[in-house]
Amino acid sequence: MKVSLKATYGIMAALDLALQNGSAPIQAKAIARRQAIPLRFLEQVLHAMKKAGLVDSLRGAQGGYLLNKLPAEISLAEIVEALDGSLSPASGRRPATRRFRERERQESLLTTVWEQVRQAELGVLTSVTLRELAERHQQLDQQRTLMYHI
Repeated sequence: MKVSLKATYGIMAALDLALQNGSAPIQAKAIARRQAIPLRFLEQVLHAMKKAGLVDSLRGAQGGYLLNKLPAEISLAEIVEALDGSLSPASGRRPATRRFRERERQESLLTTVWEQVRQAELGVLTSVTLRELAERHQQLDQQRTLMYHI
């Protein structure tokens, strides 16, 4: 599975918002700085996430972005689909020429395997929530802090 840079940045931006606990709107430039994401690209990512209903934005000096749901209610699959499109396979049929029929026959041998791979990927992305990712992030931070004090 290929996850675009856009989706990766979207996950990191959503994680940043989840780590802030929704206490106040977070400005895009603060997220960009903490996550090392180019600001202009991050703004496009956040706009797409807003259109998908994952984040909300507030204008003004105290404005910024907030998650639209609790971190436990947002799966990585939702973020990836909002930014990269549907994770479902394309259902278009190829023209029925001889060459395409032969290729279809060859591909049909592996169709079940590829579908199992796709289902496994989708299952993992659906099962991991922002809350879980935030908890993992905090555990890693604690481990790093302990290592620095040795």
